[in-house]
Amino acid sequence: MTTTNSLVENSNSDCEAPAHKSLVQVRNVTKRFRVRTGAGADESMTALESVNFDIAESEFVSLLGTSGCGKTTLLRIIAGLISADEGAVVVNGNPVQAPRRDLCMVFQSFGLLPWRTIMDNVAFPLELDAMSRMEREKIAADYIELVGLSGFERHYPHELSGGMQQRVGIARALTRKPLVLLMDEPFAALDAQTRETLQEDFIKMRKDLGTTVVFVTHSIDEALVLSDRIMIFSARPGRLVKVMPALTKEERLDRDVRSLPQFAQHRHDIRQMLRK
Repeated sequence: MTTTNSLVENSNSDCEAPAHKSLVQVRNVTKRFRVRTGAGADESMTALESVNFDIAESEFVSLLGTSGCGKTTLLRIIAGLISADEGAVVVNGNPVQAPRRDLCMVFQSFGLLPWRTIMDNVAFPLELDAMSRMEREKIAADYIELVGLSGFERHYPHELSGGMQQRVGIARALTRKPLVLLMDEPFAALDAQTRETLQEDFIKMRKDLGTTVVFVTHSIDEALVLSDRIMIFSARPGRLVKVMPALTKEERLDRDVRSLPQFAQHRHDIRQMLRK
């Protein structure tokens, strides 16, 4: 991953950066993969091309686009799990070149350890940090309560529903109080009713925590329910083609946002853009 002063300081006017200081800066990120063709030869496939945007502290930004447009690849680059071929990602003034404790990721698969209780799953990152059992269980208990799972601390993952297991994954990621929470379609495997409930509960959690979130989704409705801004990507190679403001926090909190006329208008506009 290349990092220069110009990559950190310059911004692209098209990315409509927030007016206040950026916490996350994505600068000219391009990623290519080697793929095997039908003839058995290797060729280069560009997944992302010259992506630029900023994210402010406490902002919720969704990455929205068709399958294969590079959304998850970009999320992994921001997390430091893979590197860009060109460009840079800067978080809190420091280039991301490897996984960091202040960047935590929630995956679509729950990723829980089946032989550990819910308490031990949530406390696992703190155990890796060599924190004492008493201290890490106290912190884990606070986040278990936050996600609505008090009373299930000594249960095992197989004893919980899918939605409850994903709550455990969110609590686990939050125990380190990350600067940025990265979420890769975390609700996609859930049934529609559970998915909507988790979306609404997560909005309330963020009101208390103020965590900065980068969220990958294929769902226009989900992006509109959760996001402050929506980054819309073209088909492969993924390019950022539009940054759209979503509904305001006041419009989204403690109400059925899907019933609002502006929700329907935003959904129509985004659907037309993705079709193009």
